[in-house]
Amino acid sequence: MEAVNGLITLPEAPFVGNFAGDTEAVDWALLWLPEGGELLTESYVNLIPTMQGGTHVNGLRQGLLDAMREFCEFRNILPRGVKLSAEDIWDRCAYVLSVKMQDPQFAGQTKERLSSRQCAAFVSGVVKDAFSLWLNQNVQAAEQLAELAISSAQRRLRAAKKVVRKKLTSGPALPGKLADCTSQDLAMTELFLVEGDSAGGSAKQARDREYQAIMPLKGKILNTWEVSSDEVLASQEVHDISVAIGIDPDSEDLSQLRYGKICILADADSDGLHIATLLCALFVRHFRSLVKGGHVYVAMPPLYRIDLGKEVFYALDEEEKAGVLEQLKRKKGKPNVQRFKGLGEMNPLQLRETTLDPNTRRSGATDGGGG
Repeated sequence: MEAVNGLITLPEAPFVGNFAGDTEAVDWALLWLPEGGELLTESYVNLIPTMQGGTHVNGLRQGLLDAMREFCEFRNILPRGVKLSAEDIWDRCAYVLSVKMQDPQFAGQTKERLSSRQCAAFVSGVVKDAFSLWLNQNVQAAEQLAELAISSAQRRLRAAKKVVRKKLTSGPALPGKLADCTSQDLAMTELFLVEGDSAGGSAKQARDREYQAIMPLKGKILNTWEVSSDEVLASQEVHDISVAIGIDPDSEDLSQLRYGKICILADADSDGLHIATLLCALFVRHFRSLVKGGHVYVAMPPLYRIDLGKEVFYALDEEEKAGVLEQLKRKKGKPNVQRFKGLGEMNPLQLRETTLDPNTRRSGATDGGGG
């Protein structure tokens, strides 16, 4: 360890690397501040700052995690019951990341977040290989880093144990259609409210069973905007949602909350938008504390898949599809465009890549607004 500006760093010299492929390149430098301090976190795409990060930063984080997990398992240094998460390796990490690529896709109102899905896999693979090699060549520093990550995981587990999840013995039975996750860590767990049984079946196959729970919903739920909270539980669907998340309507007490994120997942067409709107209305009107706490999200499944050779692109809507097709005019070949009629049309792999995988999906937090 070495002190920089009075702060201890690990390792002494930053872990740096680079790789250039035919159409993509990546450079990075990073280190950890075990005792805390102001973290430098900068990322760029084609030298343009990405203030909100994006898929390239997700790929960096995932590559570091995969390599560290492999190192700890190979050397058998993980305590029993401890599994490292991305936040454990990412905590106190300072980095500069630069990616160069063709036709980058950006998201957000200010276009400061990279959304190109293929970039996550590219950066993750390159960083994992490079970091694995570095860990095994710098064992002393690697073991110190592992200790830092394991300590973070143990703190997380201790905090999770303080959260009392609602059990079958302490409340109504969980809905039978709920496919629950095994983890009780609110920092990681997610509940997906999925439109329809067919999409729910695909989502159950595509999910990470440790952290992601799935509950299919039948048809359009009641419009609850004008319904009082005393009467809203008369709807079976609303009752099941309330039991699944562990929170009663109009309650400010989130101590029984069973998931850190509640994600609304509906088709990308107009019917799906209507269902998503009804669910948003339910949470904004009757579970406002969840919305204020940043627990409610709307998943953004693509409406189109565009294939050109071995490249695959997904587009949320007509405008995004037109943008992708315009970019593909520079390349040889004719793109094949597929319109998804619904989530049930996607196979589990496609559903995971576009909607469930935190590294490649797109979603937005529900904003309760004023009033």
